Amino acid sequence: MSAMWKILIVEDDVFLRQAFRMMLEDAGYLVGEAGSGGETIDTVEIDRPDLILLDMGLPDRSGLDVARELKARPETADIVIVALTGSVGAAEKPACLAAACKPYSTKPMAPKELLRKRPELRERPLQG
Repeated sequence: MSAMWKILIVEDDVFLRQAFRMMLEDAGYLVGEAGSGGETIDTVEIDRPDLILLDMGLPDRSGLDVARELKARPETADIVIVALTGSVGAAEKPACLAAACKPYSTKPMAPKELLRKRPELRERPLQG
């Protein structure tokens, strides 16, 4: 029996978050949600995901700060983090990579495009 990936969607736009959730659940993933940086940290402490789709523009703190905090903790350092951003400036990509995020995806993005573009989501390496 293969284990299912647990994905945490961190997005302050509730409609976009729900669209991602439905698409990922339809593809067979276990999905959690968070709408802020603080909620993300709390959720990860309770139910550790395998992958986090992390909005860089959260209401309470920067997504980069959340990524750095998670990567600094030994118990969460190996979680794959994909940065989601509406900004496509030249400074964003190096900042995301410096925070140990996988190359980022820009918003808006159709949820099905996310699965097509992100190999981390297509491959399910976890085996139970």
